[in-house]
Amino acid sequence: MDEVNQADPLKPKYRRVVLKLSGEGFGHSGKSGISIDETINIAQQAKRVHDRGVQLAIVVGAGNILRGAQFSAGGNVIKEATAHYMGMLATILNGLALQDALESLNCQTRLMTAIHMESVAEPFIRRRAVRHLEKRRIVILAGGTGNPYVTTDTAAALRARELEADILLKATKVDGVFSEDPEINPHAVRYEKLTHERVIRDNLRVMDTAAIDLCKSAKLPILVFNFKKQGNIERAIAGHTIGTYVGD
Repeated sequence: MDEVNQADPLKPKYRRVVLKLSGEGFGHSGKSGISIDETINIAQQAKRVHDRGVQLAIVVGAGNILRGAQFSAGGNVIKEATAHYMGMLATILNGLALQDALESLNCQTRLMTAIHMESVAEPFIRRRAVRHLEKRRIVILAGGTGNPYVTTDTAAALRARELEADILLKATKVDGVFSEDPEINPHAVRYEKLTHERVIRDNLRVMDTAAIDLCKSAKLPILVFNFKKQGNIERAIAGHTIGTYVGD
């Protein structure tokens, strides 16, 4: 990454950003459901970035409510495809919560979904989403891709390419990509920079392979960072050396 602007260390380096936010970001650690405090915290960080002129789209997950793959693991009562659709619908709950939290801070937003439900959100149309960004609206993207068996990581990579984002930010609860799980091995080494090829070759689980491949083919960089540290979304967009940068 380039050097940080010394006169204004939080000056954005990127014009248009897609932020992938896992469902766990909306809840307290180890608990299910939506936490108002955590949702407001996300909204406040997003607002600060938006106020600096960044065009921001946020792809939301739903692990705090329901994981389709886990829900379908208990037998044949709920079919796997049905469980995935349930997971996609759960992302819309997080999207609605984030939308109201942002609008309580006087941010203009649009919630767009891959699954049509016009009474609560707009259908995702690429040209319309781009126009919203250009009009200084924060775009919240829910419903994954609208297809089962596809992760929200892949949805984020796809939307980042469709919207011609400058970078894909992968917000996590750890400080980046490590040689091993840092919650199991406290001596695990954090990688500061990786290539897309190495992530795929070494199966480093930054995101699923389909998502990495989408970014690789477009030479779209990914930054994996801990958004739980206050101000890290701003630092990430300013190009600070945090987390793990995946790119050329």
